[in-house]
Amino acid sequence: MNLRQITIKDQLELKKVYFDSIQSLDAKIYSQEQKRAWSSQAWNNQNFDKSIIKGKGWLISKQGIIIAFATRYPNNRIALFYCKGKFQRKGCGSKLLHKLEDEAKKEGLDSLYTEASLISYELFLKNKWEIIRKEKVIINNIYFERYKMTKIIKVY
Repeated sequence: MNLRQITIKDQLELKKVYFDSIQSLDAKIYSQEQKRAWSSQAWNNQNFDKSIIKGKGWLISKQGIIIAFATRYPNNRIALFYCKGKFQRKGCGSKLLHKLEDEAKKEGLDSLYTEASLISYELFLKNKWEIIRKEKVIINNIYFERYKMTKIIKVY
């Protein structure tokens, strides 16, 4: 597996990873209705595009095919964090999270924050992130629960 920085040329393939990642989520955690509302954001979402264009991100590819990616935008927020369904739970998320944290440390950031899904929050907890609160959001008129989380990355 290859880890490299995201470029603007990756945008379409990243949208495909995002869509696949959400569509393959466990139906016990997210309903079809939720997955449809959430995954549709890949194709028409200015925040997604901004995160790719203006943010800083990394991707993992296997045999030239992008299988996972993560971005920071703004600089102290993990904005996008997705992996294709058949590659989930194989270490891609940990690898990306460590890379994002390491890069943020090198840039002198004190902390990071994110809004983690009901799927990804456990990975953040394993990596010493803390839950600030559980929150509800609406995407395309459908309710979702997620976790607002943070991690202090600069040690004084």
